[in-house]
Amino acid sequence: QVQLVESGGGLVQPGGSLRLSCAASGFTFSRTVMNWARQVPGKEREFVAGISDVGGSTNYADSVKGRFTISRDNAKNTVYLQMNNLNPEDTAVYYCRADVGRSYWGQGTQVTVSS
Repeated sequence: QVQLVESGGGLVQPGGSLRLSCAASGFTFSRTVMNWARQVPGKEREFVAGISDVGGSTNYADSVKGRFTISRDNAKNTVYLQMNNLNPEDTAVYYCRADVGRSYWGQGTQVTVSS
């Protein structure tokens, strides 16, 4: 079965960095577009970044362009989100998503940006 396990979240000061990971299993990872999204309580989940199956194409929400970088290691079945210059508005639960027939989501990892 499809499994997505996020890790790497935590508490960071404004201007700091975090690297999120999402370990995938149960499907052909190297042939699957992967995405990161985030959600704040009371708001809809929003797209953050996406990466093509071989990693040659990426796209980002305007709010994170220039600060976040999505990447993947198909040998490790893992997708990453490097987040730099974090600000309090980036505080959210971050999820990875795989579209394999339907959308699958991980359990999420909390990112809190606060001084």
